[in-house]
Amino acid sequence: MSTATKPKHIGRNISRIRELRGMKQEALAEAIGLSQQTVSSIETSETVDFEKLVQIAKVLGVTVEAIENFTEESVFNYFNNFYDNSSAGNGSFNNHPSNCTFNALDKVIELYERLVQVEREKVEFMEKLMKGK
Repeated sequence: MSTATKPKHIGRNISRIRELRGMKQEALAEAIGLSQQTVSSIETSETVDFEKLVQIAKVLGVTVEAIENFTEESVFNYFNNFYDNSSAGNGSFNNHPSNCTFNALDKVIELYERLVQVEREKVEFMEKLMKGK
């Protein structure tokens, strides 16, 4: 049994995160100013130029470290933990005390602000596209 670790495949990680975000290669390519074929090539590469990785991370809304350290297992763990925590009490909210440690209104405001920022970035991107034509 080998204890050697498998090298990180940055391109595959980019592909999986892009897919989880519901983004097509064409959209990612357009956002970073490359062709779809180039993005396809990046996604099959084990390593990616750091400058491109930074651009891709920004478009995908994650950090470079998130791309570098992405694993399928971590995604499943996240969703399993979310499901396990949300189903505590067997569907009855009266059977267990609430352990809420955050203000729900603050979270709604935070989400709204992130959505507004994403829309601003989309507008900026569209304006760049229009200026280029």
